[in-house]
Amino acid sequence: MPTEHEPRGRRALRLASGVALALAVSFGMALPIPFLAPIFVLLLLVTNNRPLPLKAAPALALVIMLTTGTGLLMIPLLQHAPPAGVLLVGLCLFLCFRHGLRGGNPLVTQFLVVGLTMISAAGTYLFPLAVTVIEALAKGMLLAVLVSLVSHALFPEPADAPAARPRPVLDASESAWIALRAALVVLPAFLLALIDPSSYMPLIMKSVSLGQQVCGTSARNAGRELLGSTLLGGLLAMLFWSALSLFPHLWMFFLWMLLFALVLGRRLYALAATRQTPGFWMNTLVTLIILLGQSVQDSESGQDVYTAFAVRMALFIAVTLYACAAVYLIDRRRFHRQRREIL
Repeated sequence: MPTEHEPRGRRALRLASGVALALAVSFGMALPIPFLAPIFVLLLLVTNNRPLPLKAAPALALVIMLTTGTGLLMIPLLQHAPPAGVLLVGLCLFLCFRHGLRGGNPLVTQFLVVGLTMISAAGTYLFPLAVTVIEALAKGMLLAVLVSLVSHALFPEPADAPAARPRPVLDASESAWIALRAALVVLPAFLLALIDPSSYMPLIMKSVSLGQQVCGTSARNAGRELLGSTLLGGLLAMLFWSALSLFPHLWMFFLWMLLFALVLGRRLYALAATRQTPGFWMNTLVTLIILLGQSVQDSESGQDVYTAFAVRMALFIAVTLYACAAVYLIDRRRFHRQRREIL
């Protein structure tokens, strides 16, 4: 049992309450792409155990402007010179992931990758859709910051809690290889979104989550980490939907998400015995949020929820298998190159 000086219990409660509250507010206010806000809250609370200071507000606004500006600048190039545009997007993805691996803020990295891919894909298909994505990103991030502050107020970090360990900074060669495979994981979903972004937005978010996850995994455990978390997220989404169907209401949506996020949060913070890494449980929760959010939207628009879920889950599994193959091939190429250099 965690003691007063053991912060992991508070962190799990903070995570669960924040994700559930962001989800309920997003759907209650009918925000565009409502599953973005809880994902941003998850990233904020996992990557930082302290609330954002006021001095971070200008930096956050700068990141939002940089993200939207980069995505909008890609639109003319993708429309008039698609091969060059795709290559440039791939290069920007590589630089974003490498920035994160070289000590950059992981939240900033994730936001830049999401904005770069979603805004440019939506604008290439239909410019008003790009405006909707920009609105969704801005409102989602604003709501995430506010909800994270509320969660920190409800479950504050103990004053004597040990400082978080700094993330290891990789050298230039290793960070380049890992950033390359992360960019290759995101690119196929981006290409599909260029065809129909409204249908493949969830796939972009899933591929971005996988791209972040492959930054911390190896070829040896890629299958268990990536595919296992995706399948578990899909199974939990089906259980969640079945439970929510008994009494479909916004408050029940909040309470069920609170329960599921708390169960996963306990494992993420090692309060429950598990062999899996924190990245496994984080990707599981991201998958759960995306699948649930889309299922609720499908239900509201009158679509067949179960058929749409099956198609979406198949796409998630396909992009995850591709991510596993990318990790294996890139690591194998890297191993052979290092071996030749030694010989």
